Amino acid sequence: MFVKLFYLQVVDSSELSQSAEARRSHPIALHAKRGTIYDRNGNVLAMSKDCMTVCCNPKQVNDPSGAAAIVADALGGKSQDYLEKMRGDGVFAYVARQIESSAATEIEEKLDEKGIEGIYLINDTKRIYPYGSVASQVLGIVGTDGDGLSGIELYYNDILRGEDGEMLLETGAGGTPIAGGNSHISDAKDGSDIVLSIDVDIQRVAEETIAEGVKRYKSDSGSVVVTSPKTGEVLAACSTPLFNISDTTKIESGALSLKPVSSSYEPGSIFKVLSAAIALESESAKPEDVFTVPAYVQVGDDMVSDDDGRTETMDMDLREILRRSSNAGISLVTQERVGETRFARGVAKFGIGELTGIDYPGEVEGLVKQLNQYDGASLGSMSFGQSLAIPLIQMVEAVGSIANDGSRVTPHFLVSKNGEAVKWDPAGTSVSKETADEVTDMMREVVRSGTATAAQVEGYDIAGKTGTGEQADESGYIQNHFVSSLIGFAPASDPEVLVYVGLNGTPYFASTSAATLFSTIMGEALSDSGVQPSS
Repeated sequence: MFVKLFYLQVVDSSELSQSAEARRSHPIALHAKRGTIYDRNGNVLAMSKDCMTVCCNPKQVNDPSGAAAIVADALGGKSQDYLEKMRGDGVFAYVARQIESSAATEIEEKLDEKGIEGIYLINDTKRIYPYGSVASQVLGIVGTDGDGLSGIELYYNDILRGEDGEMLLETGAGGTPIAGGNSHISDAKDGSDIVLSIDVDIQRVAEETIAEGVKRYKSDSGSVVVTSPKTGEVLAACSTPLFNISDTTKIESGALSLKPVSSSYEPGSIFKVLSAAIALESESAKPEDVFTVPAYVQVGDDMVSDDDGRTETMDMDLREILRRSSNAGISLVTQERVGETRFARGVAKFGIGELTGIDYPGEVEGLVKQLNQYDGASLGSMSFGQSLAIPLIQMVEAVGSIANDGSRVTPHFLVSKNGEAVKWDPAGTSVSKETADEVTDMMREVVRSGTATAAQVEGYDIAGKTGTGEQADESGYIQNHFVSSLIGFAPASDPEVLVYVGLNGTPYFASTSAATLFSTIMGEALSDSGVQPSS
């Protein structure tokens, strides 16, 4: 007996004291207020608002049915839903989280009137969105625990979330709070604010335009990216299906990610811009060189022809090849003049097949053959955007470098955090300024008189390129099932805005589908960016 008493009083007194404290102290998280997210013009896209959370100690609730009825009357729903939480086995349960302060006051007053105990109200915060569903995919959602679950909220969670505090409630036997007991509170530390490059007005038009375009052109889905090619700042980005961030109970599969970042597609003929640039930069061809292009050019075991049904041999320079979007022409140039080594080197300099480093979760590298993986068809088919699959954000960066005198910049959303500007380092050089200028002038012609005439914006000098890439399944390419896209920038002489528009799984060519959507979005982006028309 003496030995046992000695052990309890001396040897293990510290451990027993800690065990008793653990049994008597119940921690409750006090959520930090997340930082506010602004667009580039100071508009609030997401902010945290003070609210209340209803919790209970089931062992202390003296009238569960009465309490549940009061909560249901204030918040809606069935009282049975709340009753189950008040009759649990533990000493703590959430009854209703992140409710309006007015509803919390009503609940508190009615509980007091009825003399109901065991129900508590604690301070909380919740995310609100002044612009409703606009930029939902970019922003992403926040869980009830205060952590970002997708989008920018996830990518910059460490900056935005702050540090939660904690309240320790001291309870006695059965979980009942001790009268006069210690209740330790460690205050929460609020998160930092951030400013994004998004322009909420351009974003809204991009979302409305692509959603309507998907319906009009019978597409599986659609995507838009708008950037400043000089800085890499993303002015707008979205892909369908869209969702309403204010009502996360209805989110379709795939809506939480940006397809231009997280999904890979064959880029199609927009890739001809890069192929032409590689030919010029490697001095394999000159702008004035004329090529005799037959109706059919052999690529591996296949014969490649043009989408316009041309059956006669034609003489074309690179400008005409791009203007007509000639598959036969560009594959002939790359196979007879450029060659595999110089082509593979040029593709790599544009960053194709590599992560861009965009600050958004889920970016993929795509599937791009390395030089040692080329087969007889690789060079010719890759030249017009087949036999490779990439997230289209890579094309945004690559074509953006053409607009930016050959200098690649990382596409990004973050402009500043906690009041301090964020610097983004250059991503490398794709081609010389001379090559970039020559290709830009060729892209002008595509919009003036080629496959992208529907992309024109009145009063502005636009450089662009259409793409109609075939989509494949396990059995091969699907007939009349295209990725129809257009990528371009303006003003062509001093680009301020780049727009990519893509429709996935549409039966329409880009010249009659993506081009019209491009025109709408580009017009809005130029106007909102303060770019004055030249004519």
